Amino acid sequence: MTINSPPNGRDELKLRVMRVVEDKPTASQRQIASELGVSLGGVNFCLKALAEKGLIKMGNFVRAERKLGYAYILTPAGVNEKTRLTARFLRRKLDEYEVLREEIALLQREVNDTSEA
Repeated sequence: MTINSPPNGRDELKLRVMRVVEDKPTASQRQIASELGVSLGGVNFCLKALAEKGLIKMGNFVRAERKLGYAYILTPAGVNEKTRLTARFLRRKLDEYEVLREEIALLQREVNDTSEA
């Protein structure tokens, strides 16, 4: 069995960032980067790209300490893109699971054949 859609690191990062934005719209870029285990620059680049494509909106707000912050909101187009990416990611993971399941069955047969000999 082959995997239909090859892994795409950008799409995976985009999906992961969109998930955090949806769950925690006021999370800072630093918090998002820390939660995802990726660089701050990568998150900044991803958020800018999502905003340019109209998938998120960035809104300013003032925090209690009088510092300017942002809220990141998924747009309707962003929700659709997140759903599309999630479906593609799920298909890829299910394909990977099937390949792994077949490999495990083969290994089990080999172990059983060796132990019977």
